[in-house]
Amino acid sequence: MNGAHNEEDAAKRLIDQIICRQADIEEIIELREQVIIRGTHRDTPYFDGDRGKNTLHFGAFHGTKNIGCLTFILNEWQGRPAWQLRGMASDPDYRAMGVGARLLKFAESALKEQSNVRRLWCNARSSAMRFYEKQGWTTASDEFIIAHIGPHFKMIKILDE
Repeated sequence: MNGAHNEEDAAKRLIDQIICRQADIEEIIELREQVIIRGTHRDTPYFDGDRGKNTLHFGAFHGTKNIGCLTFILNEWQGRPAWQLRGMASDPDYRAMGVGARLLKFAESALKEQSNVRRLWCNARSSAMRFYEKQGWTTASDEFIIAHIGPHFKMIKILDE
């Protein structure tokens, strides 16, 4: 029993050391490449819009190590302005510790401060759908396949004012 308690304490101390912040694409691209891109048929880890003036990148950092990343690209959803979430990834050594949820919450809060656009959408891997639902996102499509990557769902969220 004491061992499990010590593991929980260690995990809490670790999560308390993690800093979420806006980042430059170069700070997060290696993690995106390792976790999302490697093994697909993409020839680059960069997405269209990564260097756009309205694109926002976010990272979770443990010391100087990038352990979580995501990008919001100003785009459209059903003909209206919306932020598209792309490239969300967590370092496998830090999964199931709440890093992804914390980073997404931080990024959504930053969007509310920096933009009046409140619609968010993404193509979520089917395996990640429950994660997004727990963060307040809703499913907006039937399951579909992205070639060389796998099954996905379109998901949306409207940020509270």
